[in-house]
Amino acid sequence: MNCIHERARIEKGYAQQLTEWAKRWKQLVEKGPQYGTVEKAWHAFMSEAEKVSELHLEVKGALMNEDFEKIKNWQKDSFHKQMIGGFKETKEAEDGFRKAQKPWAKKLKEVEAAKKAYHAACKEEKLAVSRETNSKADPALNPEQLKKLQDKVDKSKQDVLKTKEKYEKSLKDLDNTTPQYMENMEQVFEQCQQFEEKRLRFFREVLLEVQKHLDLSTVASYKNIYRELEQNIKVADAIEDLRWFRANHGPGMSMNWPQFEDWSADLNRTLSRREKKKASDGVTLTGINQTGDQVSQQKNSSVSSYEKSYGAEWSDEETNNPFSSNDAQGETNPFDEEASPTTEVRVRALYDYEGQEHDELSFKTGEELTKIEDEDEQGWCKGRLDNGQVGLYPANYVEPIQ
Repeated sequence: MNCIHERARIEKGYAQQLTEWAKRWKQLVEKGPQYGTVEKAWHAFMSEAEKVSELHLEVKGALMNEDFEKIKNWQKDSFHKQMIGGFKETKEAEDGFRKAQKPWAKKLKEVEAAKKAYHAACKEEKLAVSRETNSKADPALNPEQLKKLQDKVDKSKQDVLKTKEKYEKSLKDLDNTTPQYMENMEQVFEQCQQFEEKRLRFFREVLLEVQKHLDLSTVASYKNIYRELEQNIKVADAIEDLRWFRANHGPGMSMNWPQFEDWSADLNRTLSRREKKKASDGVTLTGINQTGDQVSQQKNSSVSSYEKSYGAEWSDEETNNPFSSNDAQGETNPFDEEASPTTEVRVRALYDYEGQEHDELSFKTGEELTKIEDEDEQGWCKGRLDNGQVGLYPANYVEPIQ
């Protein structure tokens, strides 16, 4: 039972690890340098992990709800606990063997006693004969003493004969009871064998069921998971991704070149300094909100792979010149650094993070660093390591130090 329970716990733990892995890397891929069909292929790996996690949770459920319960019920029906400890079936088997052995064991004790008496008589006879032989060579002994030694020898020989006869008789009695002993013992043994056969057959059946639950290769949905994964990877098309990127974020994108505009007091820009700075970090098309006959146009199209990597891209930012400042209109340059003071805060890493780009920080779980800019709309903060390196990191990978 413990074996099945531990395996179920392993299946559950593996399922949880797959889910956590998929969740973490799905976020990293979304914020990382992938896009288009290749990004979809990466996401297919996360979907595979989530689906396999569900299957392993089903395995865990089958092990506990079916196999574990089946063994538990069988044990309850086959082994009955006693108030004094132990199992009723074990006591019955021990009592059966004890009862079958009792007559023969009694005869065996008689044989052992007779054997001991016979060997003691033989030893005494040998000592008596030795004393008599030595006394004949001793002139100091009188005839009466010699006669006593002779009588001792005669008596010891008679004792040897008597104990030998009794020993042989007890052995004969033991031999006569042996067939009945064997029959009784075999009968009890066969009863135990029948019980053991049921146990062995039951466990063979249970182990086969466990094997079926563990063998995901026979599950149709498991095969479909990797069939779909392979298809999603094969449909990734580098040429198509490059064509899409060129049309949406390269020379093929729609342009919005500056045109002559009459001055209007109601002319309002849609981007703040902070948003303009963010626009410079990605590839974004942005229009102008105007009043009267002027129509608000805003076209945003960005891709995660270039949100952090490329600063100056093809852009139709609403400026007089896409390659010069807006000083003529009294506006700030959208490519200027944002000058919003931020209080530095010491933070501690909750997870390991390996920077994916040259402007990202890398750190280990428990490492402390300083946050120098708050989280932006993309979920990134700017921080400084203790060695002085400055860069970006995911905001949800750290916590403030209390």
